[in-house]
Amino acid sequence: MEYLLYYIILINLIGVIVMYVDKQKARKHEYRIPEKTLWLVAVLGGAIGTTIGMKWFRHKTKHASFKWGFPALAIIWLGLLLYLS
Repeated sequence: MEYLLYYIILINLIGVIVMYVDKQKARKHEYRIPEKTLWLVAVLGGAIGTTIGMKWFRHKTKHASFKWGFPALAIIWLGLLLYLS
């Protein structure tokens, strides 16, 4: 269980970072992180981090799939973690 906690912390930190990096790339009109990658991080457990990153950096907030999908996935992950603990 201890390793799961470390994994969840790490993947959510990665989630915040990828949202930040993608926002910076968007501002500079550079090559962006693919949306599939953002979703992959969220699905693999980083949904809380990607949701936080979306809110903090105001990134992808106009896309309904991200606006509603990331928080919904975060709730699912929280429920799963509560169930496992």
